[in-house]
Amino acid sequence: MNLAIGSDHAGFEYKQMLLSWLRDNGYEVEDFGTYSADSVDYPDFVHPLASAVEEGEFKQGILVCGSANGVAITANKHRGVRAAIAWEPEISRLARQHNDANVICIPARFISEEQARAIVSEFLNTAFEGGRHQTRVNKINC
Repeated sequence: MNLAIGSDHAGFEYKQMLLSWLRDNGYEVEDFGTYSADSVDYPDFVHPLASAVEEGEFKQGILVCGSANGVAITANKHRGVRAAIAWEPEISRLARQHNDANVICIPARFISEEQARAIVSEFLNTAFEGGRHQTRVNKINC
C-alpha cells in the first residue's frame, strides 16, 4: 500500500519513527515533510498531503502534530478528505469502520510511540463497514 505521511515540528520525531516502522513493514510511504524539528506552519505540509489524498494519488494519509487539532482542521478543508484525530487504537478503528476516515491525525504530545504505532496499525487494518454508515458519510461533503 502506498501511503502519505506528514507532520509539523511537534510531530517530527513521531513521523520519523512511523515512517521507518511503516517502511520496515512493507509499506511505500511518501514523506510530505516537515524535515526537521524546526518550527514550521503546519498548513504548508498538510495541504499538499490532503490534496494528494483528495486527488486519489494516495488512498490514505497519516498526519502528526502536537495535539492533532491543527492538522485535522486543515486536512478536512479538502473535499473527500475525512481526517480523524485518534489518541487510542479504538478511536482509530471506529474512525475507519464508521466514518471511512482516510487520514488519521495523531497527537504526539499526548501518546507514546507504542500507542502511535497501534493507532496507525488499526487505521491501516480496519475496513469501512459501509451500510448505514455510507449514507452518513455521503452527507459529509457540502
